[in-house]
Amino acid sequence: MADLAQYIDHTLLKPETTFEDIKRITTEAKDNHFKSVCINPAMVPFAAKELEGSDVLVCTVIGFPLGATNPETKAFEVKNAIANGAKEVDMVINIGALKSGEDDLVRADIEAVVQAANQEALVKVIIETALLTDKEKKTACSLAVEAGADFVKTSTGFNGGGATIEDVRLMKETVGDHAGVKASGGVKDRQTALALIEAGASRLGASSGVKILQGETSSENY
Repeated sequence: MADLAQYIDHTLLKPETTFEDIKRITTEAKDNHFKSVCINPAMVPFAAKELEGSDVLVCTVIGFPLGATNPETKAFEVKNAIANGAKEVDMVINIGALKSGEDDLVRADIEAVVQAANQEALVKVIIETALLTDKEKKTACSLAVEAGADFVKTSTGFNGGGATIEDVRLMKETVGDHAGVKASGGVKDRQTALALIEAGASRLGASSGVKILQGETSSENY
């Protein structure tokens, strides 16, 4: 396994996050060589400046946390984020459309983000596993691959449930080698992180990255 730090998107998405908080996590990310920091769009310009010249990428979220905005809105968010310095975008699918069986709408929603990213940013698709049946999880993952996404991701951390070994395994079996799997939500300690990687995750979203590397357990939910 590669360096564990390179699996981690050091995450801070709470609405009350301050610029001082962002400065802290960007410093932690640089010190620990995390893959990225994952932050809300309004914080992208500041984080990009703080991380300039480092090996840490800026990741942001699109249509977050509900996924219930229109494709055109998500596409604009992506273009704006890239212009501001984002190199990765984690979008939330249209969950209601998926549960309504409107697969074409879900695929088009993801495609709008992929096209807007235009290979300038890696695209991860949050399917929000806590709200889905196993059949819906498989469908969501398949649609993400069809739409050209780079990753599928378990959770926002805002809808009552996070990454599980079973979900990560199911998602990896569904996407195969066509996409990566990002496990997020409730990744609080090193043991959990390693188990999720063993199950098929190639990226971890966690606010507890530093404690994970130190072998400690965090009280954070995300």
